[in-house]
Amino acid sequence: MSSLRTIIKKITHPFLKKGVEYYYKKPRPYSYNGITTIVHPDVFPPHLTLSTKILLDFISEIELTQKTFLELGCGSGIISLYASQKGAKVTASDINKIALEYLNKASEKNELPVNCVYSNLFENIPEQPFDYMIINPPYYPKSPESVKQQAWFCGEGFEYFESLFKQLSAYLSEENTTYMILSEDCELEKIKSIALKNKVIMELIFETKKMAEKNFIFSIYQK
Repeated sequence: MSSLRTIIKKITHPFLKKGVEYYYKKPRPYSYNGITTIVHPDVFPPHLTLSTKILLDFISEIELTQKTFLELGCGSGIISLYASQKGAKVTASDINKIALEYLNKASEKNELPVNCVYSNLFENIPEQPFDYMIINPPYYPKSPESVKQQAWFCGEGFEYFESLFKQLSAYLSEENTTYMILSEDCELEKIKSIALKNKVIMELIFETKKMAEKNFIFSIYQK
């Protein structure tokens, strides 16, 4: 992170935190391409973050008709709903039961089928290569104290990524495609080193800068 961004975040953080807490005191709708889902206060918010919208725009260019599609850690589920709208056979997983409850409701209301699975990473997901997998991971190195915080914090020792890359190999093949989004705010080299240790390669395929923050989409494949 640049020194200027660091200074700005230190100055604004207390105000932003209070503002975000006030904004998310109640469920809020989020819409994309005619799809609307309701986001509970205990679920990762796509409204004031960049990654969800970047991923939505990114997959808009991908042909998904009849493709199997997994969103690992779906949060609001808007990406899963959009993939379903594009004709994919969608599985959405999360460790947050409230997120899945609200996604089930949005799936019915928008008439877009999504198979919702309660799972800690791949724990309850059948071992199979999905055509596409999308991962928007937590990456701040702090131990989460609640299910809600698990959407933000990957553990002081990057335990989330240690588990992710250890399990991911069983779901990777030469025929499928896996994408992960990360920000310049995270420790990219540390995450890459954990992947490499597990014989997983992270190849940068897309970069964008919005609101003075760089975001990167990586293609993930077996070494």
